[in-house]
Amino acid sequence: MWQLRRSPGDLDQAGNVTGLPVPNAEPAKPQPEPFDKAGGQLSTLKIHIHRQLLDRINLSVLEKMPRETIASEVSAIITELLEDSSEMLNRAERLLLCEEVLDELLGLGPLEPLLKDETINDILVNGPEAVFVERFGVLEKVSTRFQDSRHLLRIIQKIVSAVGRRVDESSPFVDARLPDGSRVNAIVPPLAIDGALLSIRKFSKKPIGMDRMIDLGSMPSAMAQVLQAVVLARRNVIISGGTGSGKTTMLNALSSYIDSHERIVTIEDSAELQLQQEHVARLETRPANIEGKGEVTQRELVKNALRMRPDRIILGECRAGEAFDMLQAMNTGHDGSMTTIHANTPRDALSRIEQMVGMSGIDIAPRSVRAQIASAINVVLQIGRLPDGKRKVLSLSEITGMEGETISMQEIFRFHRTGREDDGTVIGHFEATGIRPRFMADLAAHGIHLEPELFRPTARLEA
Repeated sequence: MWQLRRSPGDLDQAGNVTGLPVPNAEPAKPQPEPFDKAGGQLSTLKIHIHRQLLDRINLSVLEKMPRETIASEVSAIITELLEDSSEMLNRAERLLLCEEVLDELLGLGPLEPLLKDETINDILVNGPEAVFVERFGVLEKVSTRFQDSRHLLRIIQKIVSAVGRRVDESSPFVDARLPDGSRVNAIVPPLAIDGALLSIRKFSKKPIGMDRMIDLGSMPSAMAQVLQAVVLARRNVIISGGTGSGKTTMLNALSSYIDSHERIVTIEDSAELQLQQEHVARLETRPANIEGKGEVTQRELVKNALRMRPDRIILGECRAGEAFDMLQAMNTGHDGSMTTIHANTPRDALSRIEQMVGMSGIDIAPRSVRAQIASAINVVLQIGRLPDGKRKVLSLSEITGMEGETISMQEIFRFHRTGREDDGTVIGHFEATGIRPRFMADLAAHGIHLEPELFRPTARLEA
């Protein structure tokens, strides 16, 4: 049985033996340290209790005990400390104080309530005094505060150190992730002038699937049927969109259609994908150490993934020279691979891939690059975040080949905007363009048949 309280002979934080009796001396009742009662009394008391708590508990057993047991024992210790400090708190204040101290001890302090709130999608911290959240696509300021800049930096260090990364003056910005896969970016002084900046993109504990996207109005059921067929038929897919448009969510949803018997290798800067299959090999890049050595890039991981006998390669986000290696993988037997890319339109996505191939340092003619792109990629899915905060699939396009020096592309489905309501809600509808995709032959070869009615242009598609 693990004991949370320090026992005689334990070492304190300074390494001194604590709890040993002093010869010929009466044990003195511990005297509470004074604390400032002016303004923010509960916050000041929390700091005071937290400091004393660290001297009374055995920190080495915290990770080995369930939170419920820790909460029970910590609550008892806090009650004793409050009695020593002669502070009068009601039951609700005591429970709040205990919860905040536990969050500071075991979690991420003031961020814990925000992380537990399922209505919050993004948490944006602009220094210790300004915290914003996004709910239902709308940004709002919340009352959450940090004690000071050092407190905020301590929380940031706690996040990044958990995934083997660091942030300091010599490396003042970092990408990391929380245990649930939520995406984290932090940038600290001197680059952040008014205090450390922290951005957290929360991921739903329950992955959003295609059915949920249809319910939310992100796409019509007809488009979902076509996308399911595209994945099952092992067509290569690029998901394009802006920041916060839902590219990773869409990638997770599409991956749910992959057969459970296939070997999937995922490659990411920060592991965020939540694939449900059993046979998934997850790879994550590594930044350079303090000496500037040991960096492992996405491009190196893509090259290594080709030697891991993958059926499909899923690249979390294509950003630079790894685009060339990804195209090679798609063109050499790894059909059904997927990746995301930042771009405003499907055509822009292809242009960005061409530019990123140039960043690989390989001397290759532009026409050859475009031919590779046209051969490797089958479908481009454009995702967008509308002004009212809703995410929608704006376009589903098929790449059909080359026409001279240009990659030819045809749109199969699209979202047509027609206006806005007085409350800002975007008015529009999904529609088929009437073009039957050329990949229908590939679907038929895999035993997949889609009704021609799905592509009929005369009727609006219901989400």
